[in-house]
Amino acid sequence: MNPANPTYPVSPDLAMLEARRVWREKEQVSPHWWVVASILGDLIIAAAAALCAYWLRFHTAISGMGVEAIDAITLRQYLGHMVLGSISLVLVLGWQGVYQHNVLLRSRWVASKIAKGVLIWTLGFLAISLALKMQPVLSRVYMGLNGACALLLLLTWRAAFHAFLRSPGRVESLQQRTLFVGWNKDALALWKTLKRDQACAYDILGWVRTDSHEDATPMTRSEFPCLGTMEEVERLIATHAVDMIVVADLHGPRDQLIALANLCEREMIQFKVIPSVFRIFSSGLALETIAGTPILGVSRLPLDHTLNVMVKRALDILGSVAGLILSAPVIAVFGTIVWLESKGPVFYRQRRWGINGVPFEIIKIRSMRLDAEKATGAQWCVKDDPRRLRIGAFMRKWNIDELPQFWNVLKGEMSLVGPRPERPELIAGFKHEIPHYNARHSAKPGMTGWAQVNGLRGDTDLGERIQCDLWYLENWSLWLDIQIMALTFFKRDNAY
Repeated sequence: MNPANPTYPVSPDLAMLEARRVWREKEQVSPHWWVVASILGDLIIAAAAALCAYWLRFHTAISGMGVEAIDAITLRQYLGHMVLGSISLVLVLGWQGVYQHNVLLRSRWVASKIAKGVLIWTLGFLAISLALKMQPVLSRVYMGLNGACALLLLLTWRAAFHAFLRSPGRVESLQQRTLFVGWNKDALALWKTLKRDQACAYDILGWVRTDSHEDATPMTRSEFPCLGTMEEVERLIATHAVDMIVVADLHGPRDQLIALANLCEREMIQFKVIPSVFRIFSSGLALETIAGTPILGVSRLPLDHTLNVMVKRALDILGSVAGLILSAPVIAVFGTIVWLESKGPVFYRQRRWGINGVPFEIIKIRSMRLDAEKATGAQWCVKDDPRRLRIGAFMRKWNIDELPQFWNVLKGEMSLVGPRPERPELIAGFKHEIPHYNARHSAKPGMTGWAQVNGLRGDTDLGERIQCDLWYLENWSLWLDIQIMALTFFKRDNAY
């Protein structure tokens, strides 16, 4: 192999490579056409929503609402608003990322982005039209109806479109056929995540053995087969019509990696690398230059930015005040029941770790006996825990025992959403046993979190819980917090 221009030995079956390239060109058209279909469909639906809103506003009993003079408003006068509004709505949805072929199968994700996009568009389009004094003056009631109609019709159309795409023969055209090069714990973690994802955009074919691979798991070949060695990679790409190469093992010869990258470029295959050295916040890598030299490092997390912290704190204050007011009667009722069942303190205070490891006292309605940990010491609650009060199981299932924590949120010790706080005596062991455990303390702990709404609470796998916490910190947004709070009311898996 020539180090200046490393290549793999040319496969003897050039016809196979050419056939594969033709197959790829045919298959790759399909996902992009589905994206085009989704754009056109959304545009038609947006126009239909505008017409529905116009009819509701000006030709039904709703026409008497508002202060606008509507007698002279005709469809022709509003046509410009409708066209501009429909196009701008599709642009906002595109800005939200819904027009990518790798998200077409993610119905829940797309639905959340559509809801967010419609809200932004409704408020933004109305504000801009008023600021620019567009004529005729845009009815506020019309815009509200337009937003509601657009949301309802878009979600209905997208649900039907998603069901169509999930039918046999179409799913395969939307998935990228992926081959792993090398095998280690990072590849195993990625494979497990993709395997659990029913809307996965990747068809994982198998992996290629390298000279330096580590045996990360006693997994059988049928689950995730080893298809060959690095010397066979070009043949494997051809025979399996590979769309993407994911390099998990970076310890091989540099020339070999360069040759693989050249091969992928030549065959128009996506070339990805798992940066094993960054196992904490791997999705937050950023490339910067220092004195002209490119440096790869962990970028700042969303909650490292002051503005984001201020926005999150504002939501916490508003939410905790509302929560304390609304939950006061519930706390009083269940506090009385606890006192009648088990004489002693109604509220339970416990030392927990907060942001940057600063301890605080969390407040709960007591759901266990006073001597619950006298014999066992600190431990998690388990299913059918005999230490619970009779009312305790009900309170824990419905998170009623957590309601006093609105006071912790108001004081600034906790947030409405974030990684759940743990006890110092448990953390003392976790931080040595579980990699990157303390990274979750870079933000305030929350009353609920991404791990909890995914069923990772109580006596569940702590490693997966930590990964959920780190994912939340990497991907934080105000909209994500709102979604998690909404899901908390419907997700009660492992709540005991």
